[in-house]
Amino acid sequence: MSRDIPDNLVRRAGFPASVSRAVTTPLQPSVVYASPDPDTLDAQYEGRAQGYTYSREGHPNASVLAQKIDALEGAEVGLITSTGMSAVAATMLGLLSKGDHIIGGNQLYGRSLRMLTQELPRYGINHTLVDPTDASAVAAAITPETKLILVEVVSNPTLRVADMEGISALAKDRGLILAVDNTFTTPRAYRPFDHGADVVIHSITKLLAGHSDAMLGYVAARDPAHRKALEDTIVTLGLSGSPYDAWMAERGLMSFHLRYDRAEENAELLAEHLVGLGAQVLYPGRPDHPDHNRAGALLGPRFGNMVSFTIEGGREAANRLTRAMPEMAFAPTLGDIGTTVSHAASSSHRGLTPEGRAALGITEGFFRVSVGVEDIELLKSEFSKGFAAL
Repeated sequence: MSRDIPDNLVRRAGFPASVSRAVTTPLQPSVVYASPDPDTLDAQYEGRAQGYTYSREGHPNASVLAQKIDALEGAEVGLITSTGMSAVAATMLGLLSKGDHIIGGNQLYGRSLRMLTQELPRYGINHTLVDPTDASAVAAAITPETKLILVEVVSNPTLRVADMEGISALAKDRGLILAVDNTFTTPRAYRPFDHGADVVIHSITKLLAGHSDAMLGYVAARDPAHRKALEDTIVTLGLSGSPYDAWMAERGLMSFHLRYDRAEENAELLAEHLVGLGAQVLYPGRPDHPDHNRAGALLGPRFGNMVSFTIEGGREAANRLTRAMPEMAFAPTLGDIGTTVSHAASSSHRGLTPEGRAALGITEGFFRVSVGVEDIELLKSEFSKGFAAL
């Protein structure tokens, strides 16, 4: 028996030629790409030829996904990052320097708050947190060193609606960079670039991908110089996302508009049901929401799939509620195709002091619901069980 091993066994082969094409986007997990010669490699790095070199610097699956989100957001060239927080980090570290000052909404996502208050000060970047529902509070916080404003259109998890018109006009007048985390609202409800934003951020992990099986972020900038700074930061710090996650997220994105619309319909009905159960409910589509009129002006009829509510009884009551709803995933996430329930005090905002949480209205009885696409009667039944246990 011959023991000869073919010489070409370790040579990579291209895909077989075919007159037909794949219906789905091919997954290309290669870390590195071969070029024919040094001149071609130079042309790629200098932008004179389109191609890929090393996946940390970009890969086909990231390009396909970014182009689709670009179309949703009205962006030119967005960048895919490893997580939503790495998109926030790239924005902060790529566009700010030692001595700069940033103004942030005081109801940002918990880890974004931590970045502003604990991480950036180590690099000499100062901050002021303000109420984003009041543009005059933002104006009062501006200093000669202020360079950037970071806000969420709808805050996580308190669902307050920022004064985007006032903040956008202020940023333009003062020459400040306006960065908007659009994860909650998504371009289905609000497109920040259409309203004066300079940078748009997403946690693709959430509603855009929608299945809790792909973790990625997205950031796009209006100014080409800002985009270059973001790209250099992402590549240098290794904040790039993987081909597999990009491939999975693109699959989820195909049903985004269907999932969003159904979940939004369910959220409105569930909010009404929770009021009937005796909860204190926050939902921008309800007339009793403190920012309802602003939400209507900014978002039209698109009030989203997020509902927050408060119960009495502290941590003991919170435990009873979640244990009595086995069909509702109690998990620190949002945007899944199925409904998830989260408890900010023990997850997203656990890093804040009790006093800090209380100042935001986050008590031990505060819950956030990311409403999914299930039959609404199932949702009503499960939450009725939970409240009955109280």
